[in-house]
Amino acid sequence: KPFSRTLWLTILGTVIYASILIFLIERPYNEALQDRSVVSGSAMSVWYSMATVLACAPDFNITTAAGRLLTVGLYILSLILVAAYTANLASDLTIQKSQTVVSGIDDIKNGKIPFSRIGILVGSSIEDYYLQEISSGSRNFYPLISITEAYDKLLSGVIDASIIDVGPVEYATTHIYCNLTLVGADFDASAFGIVYQKDWIYAKELDVTLLSLREHGTFDTSRTKWFEGGDCSQTDDTGTAMTVESMAGLFLTFGVISILSLLLFVWLKRSVIKDYIQSYKRRRTLVITPNTFK
Repeated sequence: KPFSRTLWLTILGTVIYASILIFLIERPYNEALQDRSVVSGSAMSVWYSMATVLACAPDFNITTAAGRLLTVGLYILSLILVAAYTANLASDLTIQKSQTVVSGIDDIKNGKIPFSRIGILVGSSIEDYYLQEISSGSRNFYPLISITEAYDKLLSGVIDASIIDVGPVEYATTHIYCNLTLVGADFDASAFGIVYQKDWIYAKELDVTLLSLREHGTFDTSRTKWFEGGDCSQTDDTGTAMTVESMAGLFLTFGVISILSLLLFVWLKRSVIKDYIQSYKRRRTLVITPNTFK
């Protein structure tokens, strides 16, 4: 998606606009359009505009000066659009190829990243899971003493990945460490509970309050606020598609050239237009004069 949808629609509209001008300017003089019906001639004009924008060779040549000037505008449009599309596509493909090959915990188990470059918090439940499920008891990981160290080692390139509880890492990657991201789905789910004294007098009130918060969507709202929002999510631009605004100058230039081609067409046809106006006035006089004498 090097171009946005709006930009694609603008390009399509520009091609149709240029084809209408070509049909009006070239049809009286161009043999390729004279012997065709209006529908066929319009289709040929659309093909000429589209082929020029796509840097292809159309099936016929322009014969008028105004048509040549309009073709220059199409060539300028083609030059910039093709170059911008190619550069943006190459950038997207480069970014895509440079992304990590890790898509989840299965890639960690399959050794797509060297185990020595996987950061594990020592003395945590994550270490127990790693030893049981991944390394079969071997401490071949990169030891970490805190979650903050895990973030720092990831940013400095010392390690390539780290296994951390989803709660704190969701908040960190959306509010603090914008250059880090989560990959894959959650795994090894665990349950947490609230501990209080036996026969606590507020136990029923706590249950009712928690149930009310869940029913009213307070938990979901808090999760969205603290874990899905943040500065990183606001500035994250997953798409690099170019917009109409970035190409406004190009389309404005083409618009000016198309207007100049129309003015040139009118200027070259000034004698024909003048004769047509005079003949129209004479016909109008012949029709009105008999009624005047009545």
